[in-house]
Amino acid sequence: MIEIKNLGKQFQNETEIDYHDITFETGKSYMLLGASGCGKSTLLNMIAGILSPTRGTILIDGVEMSATSQKEKDKFRIEKIGYIFQDFKLINEMSVADNIGILRLEGVDISEMDDMLRSLDIFEKKNAKIKHLSGGQKQRVAIVRALVKRPDIILADEPTGNLNFAIGEQVIQELVSVSKGKTLIAVTHDERLAKYFDEVIDMNEMTSGMRDMVAEKEGE
Repeated sequence: MIEIKNLGKQFQNETEIDYHDITFETGKSYMLLGASGCGKSTLLNMIAGILSPTRGTILIDGVEMSATSQKEKDKFRIEKIGYIFQDFKLINEMSVADNIGILRLEGVDISEMDDMLRSLDIFEKKNAKIKHLSGGQKQRVAIVRALVKRPDIILADEPTGNLNFAIGEQVIQELVSVSKGKTLIAVTHDERLAKYFDEVIDMNEMTSGMRDMVAEKEGE
């Protein structure tokens, strides 16, 4: 279980985001829906330990992760979290297998790589370079890389942002399917995908600060 309490993040430009309390239950899938600037990606990055909150707490299974050292956060992320980045963060000149194989340097067991590549219908591209793949194929590789270590928590930042709706819908269905029994938190702005998740959280209603500032600017 992930519990967000009194959480706030202030950036160097003095922009601030305040979050209402949120609880993510183990084994459920969540869609974070909302306009750009409402703090969706920032929340994922704080849960993952990439960003530190300015105040408040992030409790994961009762442990206050927001109070741990960066080294401990990094260790937890490597062992327990699978992060699917919006821009994939794949190395174009390397093969699919080598992009996933890099995880061995972090001590990750990737013995299930082939099975997962097959489950997402990308196995035939195992030895192909990333630069030769389509957007949907790259997204599947990013999903396999995040899930091959069997993480307890899966964070997906705009997993369909670079795809057309038909391919994006298929990717979401596959992601939710392979995430069964785990905690999946996916950021998106496409409410058409809401039907595939256990719960949808409207982040426009759950945050204030940056969103208010963006709204003010849009109204000028």
